[in-house]
Amino acid sequence: MEGVLWYVLTGTRGGSNRARILRAIDERPRNANKLAEELELDYKTVRHHLDVLKENDIVRDTGDDYGAVYLPTDRARQNWDTVEEIIRNAL
Repeated sequence: MEGVLWYVLTGTRGGSNRARILRAIDERPRNANKLAEELELDYKTVRHHLDVLKENDIVRDTGDDYGAVYLPTDRARQNWDTVEEIIRNAL
C-alpha cells in the first residue's frame, strides 16, 4: 500500500489535488459536491480524483452515486503515517 500511496499522490499528475481531497475527507467525510465547493475545484475534477483514489483502494464511498459520502479506507488509515509523510515532504 505504501507504494500505491506514493504513486497516486506524487507519481502522477493531479497528486497534490488527490492529497488535498484525502486530507479533507479524513477531517470530515463529504460528498463530491461539498469537496468541490470547499476545495474550490471543479466538480468533474473532484469526481475524477475520487475515482482514482477509489480504484486504488484509498477511499471508499457510502450511499448512492450523486450523494455518496467518501472516506478513507481501513487500508489507507493503517498507512496514514505514509500519507502524512507524503503531504509533509513531497507536496
